[in-house]
Amino acid sequence: MTESLKKHIRGYIDISDEKLDKYCSAFHLQKIKKREFLLREGEICEFEGFVVSGCLKVFHTHHNAAEQILYFGIENWWISDIDSFVNRIPSKLNIQALEDSEILLIPQMEKEKLYAEMPEIERLMRLKFQKSIIALQRRIIDNLSKPSDERYVEFLKDYPQTANRLTNIQIAAYLGVTPEFISRIRKKIVSKS
Repeated sequence: MTESLKKHIRGYIDISDEKLDKYCSAFHLQKIKKREFLLREGEICEFEGFVVSGCLKVFHTHHNAAEQILYFGIENWWISDIDSFVNRIPSKLNIQALEDSEILLIPQMEKEKLYAEMPEIERLMRLKFQKSIIALQRRIIDNLSKPSDERYVEFLKDYPQTANRLTNIQIAAYLGVTPEFISRIRKKIVSKS
């Protein structure tokens, strides 16, 4: 199970086989079924996870029960509530499986210990966080400046392997639009082709 994690890590940093094995051995495999929660709002997030297989959504539920999806986690993506994980505060997020999924989880204390022992791992996570911050910044700018139909088309272009696995409702909750809007824009795209 850790082979995909090892390959992913080697795509970012140079690390000895011995250190990589030690790091990967700190993870444990969690299998979750479709619709099960890995994290619920109000819990402390005790893990960072690497998605081996499946698809999950990270979302917040508004007071009116509407979901706002922050991101989807598919194969080779990291998943967590970083605010809760780092600051040891109750999560404002939920993480739920959209498909049967397998995730490699590392507890916070173990990760901190490995940071101290292996600077390569700290570098890996810095690079991963930089990439995440860039994506988040771009998403915020797009949400503030681009029309919804353009954001939808870009989502399909940028994340085709994810979009094909999602319902209109899930894509709408990610983009902050209605499912009806997604249906209309899909029909418009099909009629143009």
